[in-house]
Amino acid sequence: QVQLVEFGGGLVQAGGSLRLSCAASGSIYRINAMGWYRQAPGKQRELVATITSGGVANYADSLKGRFIISRDSAKNTVYLQMNSLKPEDTAVYYCNADIASSWVSSVYSYWGQGTQVTVSS
Repeated sequence: QVQLVEFGGGLVQAGGSLRLSCAASGSIYRINAMGWYRQAPGKQRELVATITSGGVANYADSLKGRFIISRDSAKNTVYLQMNSLKPEDTAVYYCNADIASSWVSSVYSYWGQGTQVTVSS
């Protein structure tokens, strides 16, 4: 079984910063892409950023320059540094990872439970 656990959400004032982390654990042979998504109240879940196993990052256009995704493959962990936060960044942030549990296993997409980020004006 594979688990993704997020850390680092909370309440921050506009203009502030937060760093989210997400650690994958359990039966892991290989992790391909990892990423972050978010869902604001009344809205659909949307892409924030993804990063490949080789470290190539992809961002939602509206977030480029403020958010930075990184990963530590040795720790099976992905990070999201969020700077210059705005009230519209308020959402539940979800970690995602594409993981193979063994060398013969298919790759499955796993989700964390989500962590709340609230930005006050």
